[in-house]
Amino acid sequence: MVRFNPGDSMRRQLLLGLVFLSLPALASATSVFVNVNVVPMTSERIDRNQTVVVTDGMVASIGDVESIPIPEGALVVDGTDRYLIPGLAEMHAHVPPGNSQDLDRVLTLFAANGVTTIRGMLGHVSHLALRQKLLAGEIFGPRLITSGPSLNGNSVSGAEDGARQVRAQRAAGYDFIKIHPGLTSSEFSAIAKTANELGIPFAGHVPAAVGVDGAMAAGIATIDHLDGYFAALMPSDNDPSGGYGGFFDILLADKLDTDRISELASRTAAARTWNVPTESVVEHRISDVTTADLRSRPEMRYMPRATVAQWTRAKERQESERGFNADIAARAIQIRRSLISALHEEGAGLLLGSDAPQVFNVPGFSIHRELAFLVAAGLTPYQALRTGTTAVAEFFGSDTGTVAVGREADLVLLDANPLEEIGNSRRIHGVMLRGVWHSHNDLEQRLSVFIERDD
Repeated sequence: MVRFNPGDSMRRQLLLGLVFLSLPALASATSVFVNVNVVPMTSERIDRNQTVVVTDGMVASIGDVESIPIPEGALVVDGTDRYLIPGLAEMHAHVPPGNSQDLDRVLTLFAANGVTTIRGMLGHVSHLALRQKLLAGEIFGPRLITSGPSLNGNSVSGAEDGARQVRAQRAAGYDFIKIHPGLTSSEFSAIAKTANELGIPFAGHVPAAVGVDGAMAAGIATIDHLDGYFAALMPSDNDPSGGYGGFFDILLADKLDTDRISELASRTAAARTWNVPTESVVEHRISDVTTADLRSRPEMRYMPRATVAQWTRAKERQESERGFNADIAARAIQIRRSLISALHEEGAGLLLGSDAPQVFNVPGFSIHRELAFLVAAGLTPYQALRTGTTAVAEFFGSDTGTVAVGREADLVLLDANPLEEIGNSRRIHGVMLRGVWHSHNDLEQRLSVFIERDD
């Protein structure tokens, strides 16, 4: 069975063939960050007062400001008292179809917030061409890794059909298979078996009929939203399905055997299964932060009013659901944070993702809120940043994720130290996409187009 494991050469070939390999020379000019503090993410350190030279989309040299000359004709970016980090990844993104009027908005919001790679979790046929246009710089936005249309209880009609759809998506050139709820055990088994035989990863939700351990044993690449973990923590003398648990089983929170969290996290690490917790989308929906407070956040001005109204109704429906109350929500949040902490402590891979755009998760902005939630769960700022940089590079086998010579130049320049305070990840002075520099003023100008204004 072909497993989707870190460093697997087949995975690199299949998943990243069009995305990360043979990067075209997008930036013929040279750019130089002068006197900058480099946060390389190869270890928890800061290399101060450095000059970083970028040529043809690659980091060409890094060294002390006194020892690295500035090439003639280079674009010079003043890095004094600023911090250069690798670009961040959104590992659970939703990308509108190629003809959507919202596409430019979503891609711009991601990129302007320092998100230089997105993993699209609900693919569309138009995303195959979009992937290449983004890579070539024909469209402003991050790199795209895309699933095909999701395989779920409504889209799959039996095991044979599930296997057929995997073969079709592999042939079409999608990067991985997205699993959504509702699959039967036999359908999931056929999908997993076919995907493993073809070497195409599958990722996403855990079918209730399969469970976390079954999904991990089948070789699922990522479990997203911590889906299935609450059901796995139900006491053994209860119905294995857990009964009705509501949104990601939060209504089961007061029934769970939390003493088994570390054991479950250890099994996850042993299976080499990665998790994308998307804690922000869960906490925004179930926490006691009011809809009025959420609507008043600065980033909401970039989303259509109808979308924000829809998000408000979704949170209100959650709060009115039978069995839901503030105590059960707080308990669910506590357990989810404990799961994140345990997965990290046991060595199971964590990847940064927020499920944007979803309920009060504005693309790009929500990644910085997700980082804060990871720190609230017990990770240090450095450990949280790893989930969106070096961990992503390890997962994909890519040349991004660090600030180092010979690595691709997806970079973010910050006005303050993110290792000191994770909130400083928001203080973006500019973003470099595949070697092309976009200043703060340029990004603000791009964003201004999408501000919702009163008539």
